[in-house]
Amino acid sequence: MRSKGIQVKLEKAEKMRRFLSKGDLIRRDLRIRKDKGFIYIPIKKSSESLTSYNIIESDFEKIEKKPKSYRDIIQIPDRIKQGLPTSYDIIGDIALIKLQENLLEYKKEIGDALIKINKNIKTVCLIKPVKGELRTRDIKIIAGENRTKTIHKEYGLKFNIDISKAYFSPRLASERKRVADLVKPGEIIVDMFAGVAPFSIIIAKYAQPNIIYAFDKNKIAVDCALKNIKMNNFLDKIEVINTDAEKVNEVFSKKRIKANRIIMNLPFSAHLFFKYALKIADDFCVIHYYDILTEDEIGVRMEELTRIAEYNKTSLTEFNIKKIKTYAPREFYIGIDITAKRMPM
Repeated sequence: MRSKGIQVKLEKAEKMRRFLSKGDLIRRDLRIRKDKGFIYIPIKKSSESLTSYNIIESDFEKIEKKPKSYRDIIQIPDRIKQGLPTSYDIIGDIALIKLQENLLEYKKEIGDALIKINKNIKTVCLIKPVKGELRTRDIKIIAGENRTKTIHKEYGLKFNIDISKAYFSPRLASERKRVADLVKPGEIIVDMFAGVAPFSIIIAKYAQPNIIYAFDKNKIAVDCALKNIKMNNFLDKIEVINTDAEKVNEVFSKKRIKANRIIMNLPFSAHLFFKYALKIADDFCVIHYYDILTEDEIGVRMEELTRIAEYNKTSLTEFNIKKIKTYAPREFYIGIDITAKRMPM
């Protein structure tokens, strides 16, 4: 592209570049070039401050501006562009995205744009909310490779995941590591709704528990968990049990042990299993409880958990509440660290 520029000797080029930058005179859409001991810097315009310099007119290479988001390259009507999601999850090389009703007819264009802007994405899936006891969700592949299996990396670990068969949230990565960092050496840990076992495996990697019991009702999730545990070399630290969380007490009664720390990652339904967690809790136990609630519902849920604990001869002495992420308008993914102590008989 033809443009005015400044010709300056190579040894004086950096000083000139700083001078031009300070006056906001450099054209950022054109590339500075070098030729036979001279540097040519494209400028926006001539000015009195440049009269003593060698101003030339020359050809410069245009700098292609890289789009920052898939929203910058997608070809859909401008009137609905503002409704495009600003965020989406990436699990391994698969992107998961939710779309409003008026965007569904453009799902292929949206998927293709995501793949084009993110070289690490090979498949794009349209998803609906997680549902049912097995925590699965309806998905539809809208662009890229026709598959739902991938390998996700997190904190130096690898996870086999089939997104159509088992739930996994990459947004909980820092929360999983935070919990692992709280674990004390020698603890007995229960992961009541383990899924593909990310909490269990990260704890095994970054802490020194006695043992971790990973429970899940979903057989496919359990199979993935076993593969992940083997792949990450933690078969000696994690025992996977394919059963309903209601039966954890039966398992622990046979083993004649109690849990020092319990993870309850089952949003919307964890409160229904709180009494079962208390039955396997040691005299002093930390429970990492997760739920999806509005601001007004948080206090109500804490009161409910306190009543359940009292009925089970347990006092809840501490509540550490964190809003981990926004789930929907006015709804939050909540994490509560609960300290539970057995009441004297």
